[in-house]
Parts: sequence; C-alpha cells; structure tokens
Amino acid sequence: MRIYVGNLPYEATEDELQQEFQAFGDVTSVSIITDKFSGRPKGFAFVEMNSKSESEAAIEGMNGKVIGERTIVERSSSAS
Repeated sequence: MRIYVGNLPYEATEDELQQEFQAFGDVTSVSIITDKFSGRPKGFAFVEMNSKSESEAAIEGMNGKVIGERTIVERSSSAS
C-alpha cells in the first residue's frame, strides 16, 4: 500500500523516513519527490509498505508526528 506523507521538512532523507516507518512493518520503498528543475525536495514523499494492516498502523502512528519541527500529515494514496 502506498502512503502519501506531506509537510516534510526539506532536509528529510529517504533513509530517515524508512527508519521511522519500519517501526510499523516492512517498508518496500520510500520516494521523496523533488522539483525536476532545481532538484530540491518539494516537502512530500510516498512510502510503500507490504500490507494494508501495516500501512494503516503507520498512518495512525505517524500522522501528526513532528519531524524536523514540522508536523507531518499522511493518508493512503492507493488501495493496493
């Protein structure tokens, strides 16, 4: 299941996000979205997890968490 993670600090890394989400289950991929011209992060990412139950637990556990002085927001971006 793919999870949208918004309001990320621009300094956040894919490794940091993977570590945060691994507390809830197996993370299959993390992708921080960047601007195609400048290469700078846009402040959001997608995290993919193996199972729906792990993804739902991650959304519940991480939504509203403060990372780098910013409160992240999450939601499911697909039903896969």
